[in-house]
Amino acid sequence: MSASTSASANRRLILELNKNTQEKSPAVTYLGPIDDSDLFHWRGGLLGTPDSPYEGGIWDLDIVIPDNYPLAPPTVTFVTKMCHPNVHIKTGEICLDLLKSAWTPAYTISSTMTAIQTLLTSPEPDSPLNVDVASLLRSGDTVGYDSLVRYYVWRYAKKEKS
Repeated sequence: MSASTSASANRRLILELNKNTQEKSPAVTYLGPIDDSDLFHWRGGLLGTPDSPYEGGIWDLDIVIPDNYPLAPPTVTFVTKMCHPNVHIKTGEICLDLLKSAWTPAYTISSTMTAIQTLLTSPEPDSPLNVDVASLLRSGDTVGYDSLVRYYVWRYAKKEKS
C-alpha cells in the first residue's frame, strides 16, 4: 500500500471522527478508535432497533479499517454475542453485502453501523451464518425467533440506560 493511500485514509478517518462527534447517529452509542495511536482500529456500540426483539440492547463491534479505506470496506465483527441469522454465533462475522461486494467509498463507518442496525430487523435467512436461527425464520416460527433473540439481549447485550 502506498503512503499516499494510507495518508488519504487517515484524512478521511479524521473527518469521519470529527463528524461523528458533532452529529450523533441514532444507531450508535459510541464510535471511534480503541487507542489514540491507531486510527485504523475502532470500536462501536450498536443500539438494538426500537420496536424489535433487539430493543434495549447494546452490542460492541470491532472495526478494522484497511489502509486503502474508503476504497475497501472495513472488517466489522460483533464482539458481544449476537443471535441473528446473518451473524456467526462464535466469530461475530457479519454477512452483509455492504461489507463485501456492495461497498462504495460513499459509505462511512457511521453509515455502515446504521446498515448493520437495519440488518437486525431485516434478516436474510436464505444466506445464513447461523443456520439454527435462520431455520426458525424459514419455518415461520417468529415467536420462537423473537424469544431467542430477547433471551440473548437479556443475557449478553449491555442494556440501554432508562
